[in-house]
Amino acid sequence: MISQIANPWRFQPHPEVWLLVVSVLFSYIYAVRVLGPAVVKNGPAITTKQRNAFIAGVLLLWLASDWPVHDIAEEYLYSMHMFQHMVLSYFMPPLILLAIPKWMFDAVLGAGLVRKTFNWLAKPVIAGVLFNAIVMITHIPQIVNRSVSNPPLHYFIHVLLIVMALLVWVPICGPDRKLHLQSGGKMIYLFLMSVVPTVPAAWLTFAEGAVYKHYDTAVRVWGLSVTTDQQIAGAIMKTGGAIFLWSIVVFLFFKRFSAGFSAEQSYRKNSETSTEDVLTFKDVTDAFGRVPPAQEPQSKI
Repeated sequence: MISQIANPWRFQPHPEVWLLVVSVLFSYIYAVRVLGPAVVKNGPAITTKQRNAFIAGVLLLWLASDWPVHDIAEEYLYSMHMFQHMVLSYFMPPLILLAIPKWMFDAVLGAGLVRKTFNWLAKPVIAGVLFNAIVMITHIPQIVNRSVSNPPLHYFIHVLLIVMALLVWVPICGPDRKLHLQSGGKMIYLFLMSVVPTVPAAWLTFAEGAVYKHYDTAVRVWGLSVTTDQQIAGAIMKTGGAIFLWSIVVFLFFKRFSAGFSAEQSYRKNSETSTEDVLTFKDVTDAFGRVPPAQEPQSKI
């Protein structure tokens, strides 16, 4: 038993994670191949980008929830725990939303009370407050120490975090464009989302001693001390999330304000431009031909 505890890299199977990933995978395939053709009459049910986004999202879900990331995060390093939460709340949700076509979104939520409730929860202010409240709550030492030793509670927190993360990304890249913010609103929204996590991140970075007693273990993975582990966790939360969100902000900025810039600065002929607006050599010669020649002044002598 002692040798197992001293070996953080021992393989631990997680059949519940495998079942979850397989269920998500087959549900998507069934929807695309069975429901899609009945809804989408012309063209494919999903695009190549949607398919690739789904594959990437499922891979991230499996990576963050299975061995060894889950086991190291649950038993040894809080920095790995933070990386796990970062993947589940920042990287994976937008990919899943980008993978869902509008027809699938409508088929799942319908047009009744469930859809109205979802639309209300997905409002930027509501979703942002709920998500950041969950983020702050999940960093309370008592909750962290209890959840990592209580698998049902731990999985419930992960499910809640993923659901809130999906809601918070709906105004940015959700399947229903009616719920999207304008470009300027998206940039402000993402900026605010990058500011809030700095509070617990700073607390972890400058805290003295072990904030979470559960991770104050004798076995130190990669030789990281408790303090160093907490500082790395704070850096991941602050810089990792901020870099990701600000990268999207920069992309949206250039996409918004550089639209049409290339066309305006191009010297190539615009296909929409009439040929009558193009100055040719013949036009120049004809113009000179219509100008009468200048007469020399007659001498008075």
